[in-house]
Amino acid sequence: MSFEMEHEKWMKDHLSKRHGERKDALRRGHGFGNQLFVEKIWWPLVGHFAGLHPEYEMKDWRGRPYFVDFIWILGNLRLVFEIMDYGSHGTDRSKYRMDLNRGLFLQSLECHVISIPLDEMKENPSFILAMVRSIIAPYLVAADEKNGAIRRKYTKIERQLMRLAIRHNRVISPAEAANELEIHKQTVIKYCRSLVAKGKFRAIPTGTFGKIYRYEYMGSLHSPDLL
Repeated sequence: MSFEMEHEKWMKDHLSKRHGERKDALRRGHGFGNQLFVEKIWWPLVGHFAGLHPEYEMKDWRGRPYFVDFIWILGNLRLVFEIMDYGSHGTDRSKYRMDLNRGLFLQSLECHVISIPLDEMKENPSFILAMVRSIIAPYLVAADEKNGAIRRKYTKIERQLMRLAIRHNRVISPAEAANELEIHKQTVIKYCRSLVAKGKFRAIPTGTFGKIYRYEYMGSLHSPDLL
């Protein structure tokens, strides 16, 4: 289908599922800048709207609701896109400060926040397209072209261990991982050895006898295998 048909279908689907303020926020918020983003950036890169939510309600650190322009939900991945218009974000210092604080809060929740300058997108869309492509390219291979499903190459525990290793400077110990994930230590060792066999982990020998107490993650920080 064409962009226009898919876009209309996507919007009708989201509107049909919303009520009250959520519905009003979508009608108000999906204006020129947001439509420009989905037409000139998102559609050429992805070719579908699976997993992309417009005017998505979030809560800030105070528990107060607000709406981000877009969020792409792909497995455990949360990618937030904010279209930044100088007129609405730059002249009001209080709003500007609040926007930055909310962005920091989202990143503390392991959301990736991507701010898109509206003026640059209007005047130089090829630059924005190239930048967004470089950011989301590692994740596109994990999305099915038809419905956005995840192709699982690793078990849930294996993905948890890889993400845990990244949060701990790539190195984890089975004892600490078992405690954090609330699973048995022997289960962690089993999956760590599986990841070694798959080339994602490296066992770190310790002492004269080379006993293994820690494992190092060897993959990319942006690997779709983490999703």
